[in-house]
Amino acid sequence: MSFKAVCFLDVSDLEPPEPLVRALAEIDTLEEGQYLHMRHRREPCLLYPNLEQRGFAHLTRASGSGFDVFIWRRGDSVAKQAACAAANEPMEG
Repeated sequence: MSFKAVCFLDVSDLEPPEPLVRALAEIDTLEEGQYLHMRHRREPCLLYPNLEQRGFAHLTRASGSGFDVFIWRRGDSVAKQAACAAANEPMEG
């Protein structure tokens, strides 16, 4: 069994609050070194404070089809590095 660094979740066709519910359920399954790549048709502003409270960091990128949100556990430098590379974002701090 191989380890996958990315978990992908497409919630772009779901109606509220299902995207939020699914994202919060999915982040609870992340292991060390893993991040969640979530695709959404709108920016998930209500998700961000929930992530902060649960100890997760995120990076959001707008695309032609909506938003890509990359989520990892705060302090997990391996997952952060993989998420930033996937989002084409230089790592900071």
